[in-house]
Amino acid sequence: MLKSKYNFITLQNLNQSIKTKNMNRQVRVRFAPSPTGPLHIGGVRTALYNYLFARRNGGKMILRIEDTDSHRFVPGAEDYINEALAWLGIKIDEGVREGGPFGPYKQSERRDIYRRHVKDLLDAGKAYIAFDTPEELEAARASKPNFQYDATTRMSMRNSLTLPADEVKRLIDSGAQYVVRFLIEPGRDVEVNDLIRGKVVIKSDILDDKVLYKSADDLPTYHLANIVDDHLMEISHVIRGEEWLPSAPLHVLLYEAFGWADTMPEFVHLPLLLKPDGKGKLSKRDGDRLGFPVFPLEWHDPASGNISTGYRESGYLPEAVVNFLALLGWNPGDDTEIMSMDELVEKFSLDHCSRAGAKFAFEKGKWFNHTYLQTLSDERLAELFKPVLKAHGVNPDDFSDSYIARSVGMVKSRINFVKDLWDNAAFFFVAPETYEAKSVKKRWSAETPAIMDELIERLNALEDFSSAAAEAPILAWITDKGYHMGNVMNAFRLAVVGECKGPHMFDITELIGRDETVRRIRLAIERIKTDEPAL
Repeated sequence: MLKSKYNFITLQNLNQSIKTKNMNRQVRVRFAPSPTGPLHIGGVRTALYNYLFARRNGGKMILRIEDTDSHRFVPGAEDYINEALAWLGIKIDEGVREGGPFGPYKQSERRDIYRRHVKDLLDAGKAYIAFDTPEELEAARASKPNFQYDATTRMSMRNSLTLPADEVKRLIDSGAQYVVRFLIEPGRDVEVNDLIRGKVVIKSDILDDKVLYKSADDLPTYHLANIVDDHLMEISHVIRGEEWLPSAPLHVLLYEAFGWADTMPEFVHLPLLLKPDGKGKLSKRDGDRLGFPVFPLEWHDPASGNISTGYRESGYLPEAVVNFLALLGWNPGDDTEIMSMDELVEKFSLDHCSRAGAKFAFEKGKWFNHTYLQTLSDERLAELFKPVLKAHGVNPDDFSDSYIARSVGMVKSRINFVKDLWDNAAFFFVAPETYEAKSVKKRWSAETPAIMDELIERLNALEDFSSAAAEAPILAWITDKGYHMGNVMNAFRLAVVGECKGPHMFDITELIGRDETVRRIRLAIERIKTDEPAL
């Protein structure tokens, strides 16, 4: 679609292109979401790139709430946005909560500002008032294929260009609803300098006279509000999603109409996040279908009551999510993958941003989380594990902090998420009540109980029950007796753990202690019944 409308002129030296007049003033970027629902992970990446760019260039990060679409406002969405960014470590310098010298930072609180600027455009002849009803617009669309409100049609419509001035005044005074449209001059080449894509050239003839203001709710549309706000808030760089590229020529024309061309921000249109499989933009349905979150935090829809999973509640660390997202559409210029926020800031540059969309490789996101979990101290991981223990009916207070830390330390290499610790470490906290059938069949024979009784005697006879001290004499006993090493040790593990897997056996017994080890072996002798001989 874009190729048919736009002419792209590649900039030969993108690094040089970034060193524009706007880089000579303080870098100020904004993330401007609408509170119409939960923050999509694509929006999170946009916020992250804005933040990294600002910090890399000693600039400011502004959070502006664009709530001019009153019909789509969703209660709780604004708080959700703030909480999500805070969880991810994306710090805001100016915003609704933080305040700042360019407030208000919520568009619904800036009505007077927009009215003044609408009037300025009307007075300058850059915009006009249109009274066309929905029915009249529908009739126009029906009468002309591919109808759009522009230079070819505006003079046949009901607006201040075609109506006498006194009639315009009468309609306004009578309370008739109207919109203000931007007057697009045909026959122009409009240039947009995009710092990733180069120069984008579009003919003004294909642009329609966009609505800038609606009297029905006394609010501007996105097109007017974001231009006015970006100018007044001294935004130097607009870093946003590719879906806004078709609107960029209109925004350039608006800057010109206001007389702000010299301070117009640089534009960066980021590539889309794509489906992990197939084609098209990443959607919530993809997450539901393939089993991964598309929102940073869990979202409770106030209208439907539906609950959507979030990265936080799914057990992802914020550092892992940030690292994962940063590399979806950008690279550091080398093979480095694991980077802290500070390292990302140090390495970030727009010249390493891709023009092509990035497939959302959610399995890679799991790898990042696994990797970051390995960097956590056992003590920190233990704290994260305590709520999981509670959820499974185990009171963490029944165990010392050091006990929990040592237990997670033995199994953390096996997990992708904190919740996975339960499947790998539950036996440290709860003795097995069942035993894996396949292992019982293979490792537990009719003679095994007698051997386990012998093992109990040997364990009780040990003066030192530590792992290093216990292992050698037990293995020597098995060898001296001529027992099958694999069968005895796996039966031992089966009795203590409930299955034939887990950390080093004597590390386990050292932690749970002699009494608990012996108790579990005796329980297994009582519970496991088989007539099968040892293999």
